[in-house]
Amino acid sequence: MKTEHKDKSLLNTIMVATGIFLSRIAGLIRDRVFAHYFGNSDAADAFRAAFRIPNFLQNLFGEGVLSASFIPVYAKLLAENKQKEATKLAHIIAGILSLIISVLVVIGILITPLLIDIIAPGFQGQKRQLAIMLVRIFFPGAGILVLSAWCLGILNSHGKFFLSYSAPVLWNVIIIVALLFFGDSSPQDDLAIYTAFASVAGSLVQLLIQLPFVLSILKSFKLHLAVKNKEVQTVIKNFVPVFFGRGVVQISAYIDSLLASLLPTGAVAALSYAQTLYMLPISLFGMSVSAAELPAMSKVTGKKNEIATKLKERINNSIKRIAFYVIPSSVAFFLLGDIIVGAIYQTGEFTHKDTIFVWIVLAGSTVGLLAVTQSRLYSSAFYAMHDTRTPLQCAIIRVTVATILGYCASQYGTTLLGIDRLYGTAGITIASGFSGWIEYKLLQSNISKKIGTVGLQKQYLFYLWISALISALITFYVKIYIHYHPLILAMILLPLYGILYFIVTFMFRIDEIMNILKMVGLKK
Repeated sequence: MKTEHKDKSLLNTIMVATGIFLSRIAGLIRDRVFAHYFGNSDAADAFRAAFRIPNFLQNLFGEGVLSASFIPVYAKLLAENKQKEATKLAHIIAGILSLIISVLVVIGILITPLLIDIIAPGFQGQKRQLAIMLVRIFFPGAGILVLSAWCLGILNSHGKFFLSYSAPVLWNVIIIVALLFFGDSSPQDDLAIYTAFASVAGSLVQLLIQLPFVLSILKSFKLHLAVKNKEVQTVIKNFVPVFFGRGVVQISAYIDSLLASLLPTGAVAALSYAQTLYMLPISLFGMSVSAAELPAMSKVTGKKNEIATKLKERINNSIKRIAFYVIPSSVAFFLLGDIIVGAIYQTGEFTHKDTIFVWIVLAGSTVGLLAVTQSRLYSSAFYAMHDTRTPLQCAIIRVTVATILGYCASQYGTTLLGIDRLYGTAGITIASGFSGWIEYKLLQSNISKKIGTVGLQKQYLFYLWISALISALITFYVKIYIHYHPLILAMILLPLYGILYFIVTFMFRIDEIMNILKMVGLKK
């Protein structure tokens, strides 16, 4: 039975990871095309900052918050064979979301100038005006994506993971087409506006591709506002602390962008480029595992000690899987980041100098990469147990520390070191990484008190770090002796790094590599 659960969990994780991988690859291609036409220009800064504001709305009411508050209740009803009640809950949540989002989109459009002054106070003149216009275009698209997240919650609860996580591929494709179509014939400001409209169109397509599958599950689509429904009240009760918890984390990203806007031109865009890459392992290995585990953990039943034992087993197995992939990602970003950044972005307006700068910013983010990915799983475990306050409290502490350290590092760190102020952007990512470890330790300590000690064995961690470092150093040494465009280098060196890592972990008999070999039929 344990093996069956583990295999199903791994399969679900693979489906989520595959969907996320495809959407992230499409996102990287989109960013490469974007970098080709915009580089680290004022228009790039304005576009990146503008996109963050409606994206804040999407993240607050969308996938993260909705999944954490809605899926545990909906999945539990399904586990109890209460299909009728589950369908009614889905309809009511859709109705409430539609009303709230419609109001917030209108308000957001009206107060956009104020929002720009809050998130990017360093923007002036035409740069500020462009950002305001872009935000007003982006807002309706963000509202549409919130409903797309509602579809994701239903599909995930029914074990259908691939479609909802691969749907953003279409959003990316539409943006890429717009960039390529208008890129050579339009000034950068006009191109930014065309790209924003393409983003809204892509959001609509992303929703429409999922709706037929959701309707096949629910059998109908009705919007209700019955807030007195018992299950709805549970979702709302869960929603409020999760909303503020996710909101705090999102505010942290906005604070990073705000601090970057106070630095010279290029800081906001560089931070965004680095965060796109930084989010890749978080999404592929942190979010994929957490997303697959949330419905499963929500359906765990039994006596209190039995539930604790099952949850502990699921968490410990999952964090080993996360660490197996995230640790080599961290080492690759730190030692081979110039290849990765150059392969994705170095073209057109994006020069080798920009590549080195973004690599430095990306290297700073590796400080907390492992902590942040594991924290996502711990938070999902709390949500599955209907404890939404603990993740909120930990998130508040994390953001407070990140804000203080990020401000000091970006404003005073470069002066103390006697370097260009632009490199304060790396100080922002280092501060965020350090605060991520504080949040991780708090979450780990609190969940261990509830279900027993969870965490990775020191020996397992040691073997993974050694495997990644050995593989990266060999690859780095090879890099010194070959000189091609970063895209060619990436095609040669990154597969080499991956192969070396798998070989070394196999030599250490790491169980995760053994499970992979079993799945592909290379080991009995």
